[in-house]
Amino acid sequence: MTDLHSFVVPAYGRSPYLAACLASLAAQQAPSPIVVATSTPFDGIEDLCRAHRARLVVHAPNRGIGNDWNRALDAADTPLVTIAHQDDTYHRGYSAAMLDAYRARPGAALYFCDAEEITEDGDARADGMNARVKRMLVAAAFIGRRSVHGPVARRLLLGLGNSIVCPAVTLNRGLAPDFRFREDLRTNMDWLAWLDLSERGAIARVPGRLMAHRVHTRSETARCLDDGSRRAEDALVFNRLWPAPVASILGRLYSRSYQEYI
Repeated sequence: MTDLHSFVVPAYGRSPYLAACLASLAAQQAPSPIVVATSTPFDGIEDLCRAHRARLVVHAPNRGIGNDWNRALDAADTPLVTIAHQDDTYHRGYSAAMLDAYRARPGAALYFCDAEEITEDGDARADGMNARVKRMLVAAAFIGRRSVHGPVARRLLLGLGNSIVCPAVTLNRGLAPDFRFREDLRTNMDWLAWLDLSERGAIARVPGRLMAHRVHTRSETARCLDDGSRRAEDALVFNRLWPAPVASILGRLYSRSYQEYI
């Protein structure tokens, strides 16, 4: 069991996929501690955590996703932390690959891999427009390199959309021990976090699709698309990076990439 990396799972409600997520974390080739943090415990969650050697941390009150993620980070005691989403699963080599990347580039602020998409039932899902756009942005920013740093690479990677899949990221809290997610947002906390962290250190790319991101209509992403929150928060980020006319155009173009989730 490594003392460098841990998984934290911000669990909300009774997800039908939590058991599969925890099973994938417990099956890692390079075992990492697992922490489940929740403000909404349910009957049976203690047994579920015990079965997968996960430590349960219950916190209160429920103040939204950003707060849940921050409380989950607070529960970790390793320099490298992966916020594992309760609906997703991780391939057996994920933690080993992140540890290798850290040893090769200890000055990176975050490490991320590619992700495959799966359906509600866990079946493979053909790449949609959103996934293809993300991969094009990543390819343009890295151009064969394993890590990037500086304003030009940051604009290529994050200035045209959020090209990094949130649950595929491992944070280097040793480099940014005071890092916190914004708690006043519902969907773009991660995009803003990557921008902030990229000013502290490099962003490292880990080859391969090492986890599976579940796409379903009950996800918070789908709800934010449905009620317009996603578009408003996209505008907030684009306006931080670009002049207003450019930000407006990018926002409209970017919104086309996620119509598949509505």
